[in-house]
Amino acid sequence: MKKGNQASIEETEEGFIERLEVVVDGGQTPLRIDKFLLDRLERTSRNRIQLGIKAGAITVNGNTVKSNYKVRPNDAIEVLIPRTRMPGQEIVGEDIPLNIVYEDDHLMVINKPAGMVVHPGIGNFTGTLVHAIKHHLDNQDLPVLPSNPLDRPGLVHRIDKDTTGLMVVAKTEYALTHLAKQFYDHTVERSYVTLVWGQPDEERGVVSAPIGRDPKNRTQQAVFEEGEGGKHAITHWEILQPMYYVSLLRCRLETGRTHQIRVHMQHMGNPVFNDPKYGGNRVRKGTVFQKYKQFVHNCFKMVPHHVLHAATLGFVHPESKEPMRFEEPLPADFRDLVDKWYAYVSNVGST
Repeated sequence: MKKGNQASIEETEEGFIERLEVVVDGGQTPLRIDKFLLDRLERTSRNRIQLGIKAGAITVNGNTVKSNYKVRPNDAIEVLIPRTRMPGQEIVGEDIPLNIVYEDDHLMVINKPAGMVVHPGIGNFTGTLVHAIKHHLDNQDLPVLPSNPLDRPGLVHRIDKDTTGLMVVAKTEYALTHLAKQFYDHTVERSYVTLVWGQPDEERGVVSAPIGRDPKNRTQQAVFEEGEGGKHAITHWEILQPMYYVSLLRCRLETGRTHQIRVHMQHMGNPVFNDPKYGGNRVRKGTVFQKYKQFVHNCFKMVPHHVLHAATLGFVHPESKEPMRFEEPLPADFRDLVDKWYAYVSNVGST
């Protein structure tokens, strides 16, 4: 970005969005917006700027415009750019199985298994979802937009290593820009199914509590008091199956902060079952009897990670503009765990 522009980086569970603000000088003569931005944005092209305008990711005074719009003095231009990798950080595909739910020339929807890291990072330089996608596409280039050097080609959002479920991957620059804008605007439908400790007092509710990096443990997130830090975060939840000691919940994300559901459930007093980061990997509800404790530990072994599944994903297709909606049933081990708990509490109630 060239001198005089303002920029901010917003990190979310969806990924990274770079937000640039450009204020047109008071003496500016009329000039097409694509030509105007080409002179002010580094490492970009006129075609990429035009794609951003078409996707609604570049606005003037809060309104969408066309590429032939002529900027005027004091116009406030906002540019949203998905942060991906820079050239020179090529990823070589690896033959890793993929569960592809949907694919066309513009995007893919994938059902990610537990244990798979989405993109390369410290300690995970190989074996990621990105490596598997590159192999599936015969190592063809995925869309790359100019920004910080992050190995996230095609990604517009992410889910945690041990979270299962649905993800969308862009195969073209326009799809990447259009989908990233939808995530930024929080218009993408995302719901998760999770098993949590205990049973909330109400059948449904909303957690509205800012989330930010925990100052005491930088690998975790934490809830902050309003005005004291963190970023706006809202999770809608409802009980699908109460089982006294545990409950099956559906959580719908209104925002998408890192670890949002896991942090908000802990904040409610109902941490995600077997979540080691947020207190769910020990007995939180139930009796003191050793037989019960052994039952819980056997359940931990059934699903040896936090129990969270990205079950629903809905968005507008970048090219056809048609609504797309996908639902993925619970993984077998998650389903078996729920059945085991249901049978246990049913037997307890009948004695």
